[in-house]
Amino acid sequence: MIANCTFAAIDFESAGAERGKTDVPVQIGMATWTRTAGHADHFTSFIHTDRPITWAAQQVHGISSADLADAPQLMLLWPEVKKRLSNNIVIAHGHGTEKRYLRAFPAHGFGPWIDTLHLARAAWPELPSHALGDLCTHLQLTKKINQLVPNKKWHDALYDATASLVLLEHLIVDFRLESSTIDLLLHPDTSEWHKLRH
Repeated sequence: MIANCTFAAIDFESAGAERGKTDVPVQIGMATWTRTAGHADHFTSFIHTDRPITWAAQQVHGISSADLADAPQLMLLWPEVKKRLSNNIVIAHGHGTEKRYLRAFPAHGFGPWIDTLHLARAAWPELPSHALGDLCTHLQLTKKINQLVPNKKWHDALYDATASLVLLEHLIVDFRLESSTIDLLLHPDTSEWHKLRH
């Protein structure tokens, strides 16, 4: 039952893709949410890389190479990642990037995964944008996110991870899914959701 699940969100910010090279993470943010205990377990860290941060990426998230000078490598963050993601439902908004970077931990076994981008498109197909910031603004969720992670903003990894959890919480409450099985989020059937909403 959804009401009994622990949801763990993760978000990465990246250095930006250079021609002919794969992108690398420069910041990680994680948080958890349960229907009974609420939002908790916030964690964020910069991630060391020898790769320069592209100008375009820096314009998005504001992270500079100087921020990474004393940051740990991603592998050293394994205890924190395992603590929050193991045995929980893993959440991300557009989870392709997060899944790709977690390959640094072979056979980690995290999941099942829920993509709030996929859920939002199923729940509110009429909206012109399903970008995380646009969704939270439209649904008036930004104030709550700001209260949970003060002094942060969009494209900070912890802020975005927390936003995906707040969005998920709103969707579960709005469509009255608390007593449903997790399959309803893993394989959304919005015809069933809308019946529960009325």
